Amino acid sequence: MTDGLRPALERARTVLVAHAHPDDETLATGALIADLVARGITVVLVTATRGERGEVVDGPLRTLAGTAALAAHREAELAAACAALGITAQYWLGTPPAARPGTTTRYVDSGMRWVREGLAGPADDVRPEAFSLAPLDEVAGDLAALIAHISPDLLISYDHGGGYGHPDHLRMHEAALAAAARTRTPFAEIVHHQESLDPDHDDAVWFDLQHRLPEVTRALHEHASQLTVDGTQLVHSGGQREDITTSVGLRLRTP
Repeated sequence: MTDGLRPALERARTVLVAHAHPDDETLATGALIADLVARGITVVLVTATRGERGEVVDGPLRTLAGTAALAAHREAELAAACAALGITAQYWLGTPPAARPGTTTRYVDSGMRWVREGLAGPADDVRPEAFSLAPLDEVAGDLAALIAHISPDLLISYDHGGGYGHPDHLRMHEAALAAAARTRTPFAEIVHHQESLDPDHDDAVWFDLQHRLPEVTRALHEHASQLTVDGTQLVHSGGQREDITTSVGLRLRTP
């Protein structure tokens, strides 16, 4: 499939990034996407859900919380964030061409609950149509259909822990592994902490991309229903603050 992550990145002309919700692309991989685009690489994004269960920040958008209008609003936010990052095309998983032949599926945000600080788990009221409960074979089939459509040189998505345990992230990781195996596409998982890399055993690359902060900041501003940008920090709907992420790693995985 590939002779290593660095050669794969050097040769790449098209990269497919797979995420679960609007804003994940910017929060987790915004700097990486902007850097790949600056290198002349075509970046395509596929998103599984519209983030229907996302918490909404206090302010004029708060009225969207829990309503059908939130999904449409987050679709528009994602389109604007993609433009800010330079993403060439964005697709919804389950909607052609990101769908198995003859099918259309609308995957729904599963929601989550905090198990402890930094670790999420399944919500207590997961709906039957939730993305995390969708049959893996079907989800992987939808992703494989998009891969066949765009022929990416590399697929990027979550690691086995989904970053912080969100059940939708875990499902996307599983689907990415399965779809990569079906299509013989190199798959790289996102690494959030440099200390978790093992240079002696990992086929991995760490990216320090502080110079991409302007692009990431612009994209984060577009996700105004979910977060607020305050200088070089972002504030989540629950009031949690964190520095805007501009460093990220990729680890090549063999499906």
